[in-house]
Amino acid sequence: MKHTISVLAAAAVLGSAQSAMAQTEVEFWHAFTGRLGELVAEQVETFNSSQSDYTIVATHKGNYSETLNAGIAAFRAGEQPDILMVFEVGTATMMGAKGAIKPVYEVMGSGFDQSKYIGSVKGYYTSPDGDMLSLPFNSSTPVLWVNRDKLQEAGIDPDTDLSTWEQVGTVLDQLKEAGVDCPMTTAWQSWIHLENFSAYHDVPFATQSNGFDGTDTELAFNSAAQVAHIGAMGEWAKDGKFIYAGRRNEGGANFRAGECALFTESSAGYAGINAEAEFDFEVRPLPYWTAVASEPQNTIIGGASLWVMEGQSDEEYAGVAAFMDFLSSAEIQAKWHQDTGYLPITSEAGDLTRSQGFYEANPGTDIAVIQMTAKEPTSNSKGLRLGSFDQIRGIIDEELEAVWSGDKDAQTAMDSAVERGNALLRRFEQASR
Repeated sequence: MKHTISVLAAAAVLGSAQSAMAQTEVEFWHAFTGRLGELVAEQVETFNSSQSDYTIVATHKGNYSETLNAGIAAFRAGEQPDILMVFEVGTATMMGAKGAIKPVYEVMGSGFDQSKYIGSVKGYYTSPDGDMLSLPFNSSTPVLWVNRDKLQEAGIDPDTDLSTWEQVGTVLDQLKEAGVDCPMTTAWQSWIHLENFSAYHDVPFATQSNGFDGTDTELAFNSAAQVAHIGAMGEWAKDGKFIYAGRRNEGGANFRAGECALFTESSAGYAGINAEAEFDFEVRPLPYWTAVASEPQNTIIGGASLWVMEGQSDEEYAGVAAFMDFLSSAEIQAKWHQDTGYLPITSEAGDLTRSQGFYEANPGTDIAVIQMTAKEPTSNSKGLRLGSFDQIRGIIDEELEAVWSGDKDAQTAMDSAVERGNALLRRFEQASR
């Protein structure tokens, strides 16, 4: 009897080992920590538990820039992951990395229905022929976050109109007069106040349709509209109405702690703000200047997409396709959208979210979707596709900081950023030939 039991036990162990060996591991490198990191881990666990053929192994590789650099280094060493998260400014770099990436539409196969993905989201990651090169994963767009309690404490109607920068300027005056230490802060200053500002006001950020029409593009964000906006923010900074906290999302901690009244940030700020804020908050549309446009155009996406790396086995590519199909399903996308504030990448996920009553129960959470999809994008508002843009953003950050500190006026700073950035674009153009 004991012999029979031991044989059965051994068989069970062997069967378990064989089952484990049969699973194909798929490496997924990402840039998320905190609440977003937890939600990615939840997605991976849900997928892994839903089937027995593949195991997604998710690894945090640092911030967006660090994750991109880690992927590049790994490819050069022949140790690249199957899936690499790359933020949107790395799109042109990935497209130009011949032999490094395998386009998503090829990985997904002949039955891949690209039409189900929202045009304003997938357009950022498609070839000139309309084929999806990477899968939109966490797509966000900037909005205005409002601390209603802080407005109320300052004697300002929390429902006051903040749809234009002119009106925001008036409220900032009132907040400062009321003794508020942080009337407004921001995250991702270049993305929101230059890249999205340009799209929202339908003015070019760069020539050649912001780089979509060729690598022989030149930066153009030193024009009158952008300079006027940066100049106004520079005056607000000098007067203590705009508090600069850092280049990424350092200002988020100040807003979530209840210190700041207004905060320009990604729609994906919802995950952290909803989890941490102990005050009454709401999301509003990104303001626009009526002096520049009679009405806003559309904002553009930030966030990242998932790129599939070359050099993997057929089994691994099958696992990648299964995981991406899972991520694109209406139920998973709707939950991701509702948990994070990122845009749904398919219309079905948006429709499901609405039918579940989420937007009605959480007013304002559909603003990002409306802001992105209410108008057909123009050549100035469909996004950016510029080489070396991570480095160019670093240059822009330096020049904006010079404005906030009062060391440069807006025109001088933007002229310098354009000149320095164009030098990088010429090097990228040469390397792409």
